[in-house]
Amino acid sequence: MTAAPTSWARIEIAGQPRLGRVEGETIHLHEGTPFAPGPATGQTVSTSDARWLTPVEPTKMVALWNNFRAAAEKNGWAIPAEPLTFLKAPSSFAAHGQPIRQPRSYDGRVIYEGELGIVIGKVCTAVSIDEAAGHILGYTCVNDVTALELLQRDPSFAQWTRAKNFDTFGVFGPVVATGLDPRTLIVRTLVNGRERQNYPVADMIFSPTELVSLISRDMTLMPGDVIACGTSLGVLPMRPGTVVEVAIDGIGVLRNTFVTDSSA
Repeated sequence: MTAAPTSWARIEIAGQPRLGRVEGETIHLHEGTPFAPGPATGQTVSTSDARWLTPVEPTKMVALWNNFRAAAEKNGWAIPAEPLTFLKAPSSFAAHGQPIRQPRSYDGRVIYEGELGIVIGKVCTAVSIDEAAGHILGYTCVNDVTALELLQRDPSFAQWTRAKNFDTFGVFGPVVATGLDPRTLIVRTLVNGRERQNYPVADMIFSPTELVSLISRDMTLMPGDVIACGTSLGVLPMRPGTVVEVAIDGIGVLRNTFVTDSSA
């Protein structure tokens, strides 16, 4: 039986990270970590007053390209035989409410990509698909930000690392939600309140458990690592001042504003 969904956040109080269980507009503080939550302390914080941190601290984010059938069909991409992955570094990570910054060294188009994120719960090396679910802590919202024009700017070398790893380009949160069935989830991305993406997780080419199993055969996944499952149709560039919200019912809304570096 699947456990009742629970949303765990990390917020900063007096300069220290604290674990919180989110219920509606209230965060109930707990002892422990998202991997081993302890008892409630009796303290609460309003979600509107919280200083949000990323819900976990990954050693890496493994992200997917071309993992949705609708996008592959529209763009004429072949269905991949195995997951097509790249990495996002910890220095790129940003939390709910933090600005996404236009890089100083790049003045081209920057795009949002609303995605589901898988949060790993325990060390994961070469696990089977049947074992994979037991290694997943829960799920989060991801905005896989990309400096679009860098990807193919040099014809001799695709610059995935640079295009994907500027500071604040690996946005995820606001919580890690446990006890969810990812097959029922819908990813929505709103830009200044207007819906630009709306697609089902069920359209994924490689499901969450398949991704965990296959990626764990290539590299060890550590507790807190995030797999960004890839995006579908509706990706567009952002302008300074744009508010981007990645919303997944059962998880929450990841909200960030795209700013120029000087206005951050």
